[in-house]
Amino acid sequence: MKIEIKKIGNSDGLLLPKELMQRLDLKRGQELHVTELAGGGLQLMPYDPDFEETMKIADQTMDQYRDTLAALAK
Repeated sequence: MKIEIKKIGNSDGLLLPKELMQRLDLKRGQELHVTELAGGGLQLMPYDPDFEETMKIADQTMDQYRDTLAALAK
């Protein structure tokens, strides 16, 4: 499905077709979590504060142990 980034006031946004909103059980005003995927893609998921905190801790841990993780990956 192709959607376009549009100007909305002073911001830019994506307008999702009604049928997509219904199929994915999304509601107007609902918050979503955006994850950047390898290759330039995006993943949208319903926002979960617990998941957000878990991801923040995972990012901090990976930054802290970057060299160790790189050595283990060899």
